[in-house]
Amino acid sequence: MQAVRIHSFGGTEVLTLEDVPKPEPGDYEVLVRVQAASVNPVDYKIRNGKYLPADQLPLTLGRDMCGTIEKCGRAVTGYSEGEAVYAMLPTDRGGYAEYVVANVAHCAPKPERLDPIQAAAVPLAALTAWQGLFDHGRLKGGQRVLVHGAAGGVGHFAVQFAKAYGATVYATCSEGDLEWVRSLGVDKAIDYKNQRFEDEVPEVDLVYDLVAGETQDRSWWVLKQGGILVSTLTEPSADKAREHGAEGTRYTAHPDGRQLAEIGRLIDAGRVRVQVDKVFALEEAAEAEHVLEDEHVRGKVVLKVA
Repeated sequence: MQAVRIHSFGGTEVLTLEDVPKPEPGDYEVLVRVQAASVNPVDYKIRNGKYLPADQLPLTLGRDMCGTIEKCGRAVTGYSEGEAVYAMLPTDRGGYAEYVVANVAHCAPKPERLDPIQAAAVPLAALTAWQGLFDHGRLKGGQRVLVHGAAGGVGHFAVQFAKAYGATVYATCSEGDLEWVRSLGVDKAIDYKNQRFEDEVPEVDLVYDLVAGETQDRSWWVLKQGGILVSTLTEPSADKAREHGAEGTRYTAHPDGRQLAEIGRLIDAGRVRVQVDKVFALEEAAEAEHVLEDEHVRGKVVLKVA
C-alpha cells in the first residue's frame, strides 16, 4: 500500500509518499481501507519534531480517518467486513495511508448523514472538543462558556456541542468568520481583533482556550469564582488560577469510540454539522499541511485517499 511518511523532522519537504507493507489486524483490531483522512495541527507539530522523539521514526502521519473495514481480528465483535467506520488513531499508526489497523475500541460507525470526507474531518477535532468541554471543563446545561478560536476545526465543534447540551456560548473569531460562527448557534460572536472580549462577555463558568498566549492571560478576568480555564495548548498559570479563585488545566485528547459514537448520533440528529474547508489528494499531503499551518482555515482540511 501507499502511505505518507517521515524519516526525519523538518518542513513539508520531509513528507514522502512511499510503498509499505499492508498491516495485519491483531485480535481486537480491524484493517480499514482508508477513504479519507483529516489533517490536524498535531500532524505538522509531529513533523516539526515537537511531539515525538526521533527514535519513533519513520512514521506515517495522520491521527484520524474514515474508511471501510476490510478484515476483522478474530476477537472483534459488533463490526463486520464492509462496514463504514471512523476513528481517532494513536501516534503509532497513521491515517495518511491506503490502509490502517485500528483498535476496535477506538472506532465508531460512520454517521449516516456524512460522506467519508466529512466523516474523516470529525474524530480528532470533535473528540478534542468533547473531552475539553465535558471531561475536563465539566460543562453542564445552563452554564456559560467562552470558546476562543471558534472558527477552527476544534472550535466549530466545541460551540455546537456546548449549545447541544444547553449552555450559553460566547465565541471569539476573526471578523470574516463572525457570520459563520453565528450560524453555528453561538449566543454572541466577538471579533477578537476589534473587540475586547472582556467587555463583551459576562462571567462564565468555563473558558475553552484554543489560542493561548495573551488571550489565555486575559481570560481569567471573565471567569467566575470556581470557574475553569481549559486549554489544548499551554498549561494555565497555577498562580493566576489561585488569584482568581478558579481552576486551570491543559490536556491532550485520546481516542474513544464510545464518545465518537455519541458525537455521531448528534450529527445524524442534525444537531452538529461538519465544516470542510479544503480537500487534497493523498499525494498532496505536503500542500495540505502547508495550508493548515500557514493559511487561515475555516473548519477542517481533509485528504481524499480512495
